[in-house]
Amino acid sequence: MKALNIVASAYRATIEEQDDTIVWLSHAMKGAGASIDLLLRDNAVNYAVRAQDASGLAFGHWKQTEPPRIAHDLASLIAKGATVYALAEDLAERGLAREHLIDGIEPIGLPALVQRLPRYERVWHW
Repeated sequence: MKALNIVASAYRATIEEQDDTIVWLSHAMKGAGASIDLLLRDNAVNYAVRAQDASGLAFGHWKQTEPPRIAHDLASLIAKGATVYALAEDLAERGLAREHLIDGIEPIGLPALVQRLPRYERVWHW
């Protein structure tokens, strides 16, 4: 089964778990032998930005001691053979150019995405 995980909500549960739940799930599924790819859209395209650092995150006296490393997690998923797309229109809307992105991220326009969707047996939107 070939599946595409679409992530639209950014930084969900990253304070409690230090991982995006769907990026983590995609890693687990890929590690178990699934053919899985990932599409970042809406605010989740920010995950693809190379220069992220949440190490200074604090709320009052509480400090995040294990900050999320989403760009690293995506690079690791790409290294496992997954394709990680970022919706080009959402990147442009946020002023994110290709040079801002980690290596291996594939920007994809909406028309190309629509043509690519039939390649997947399952499409999950989170």
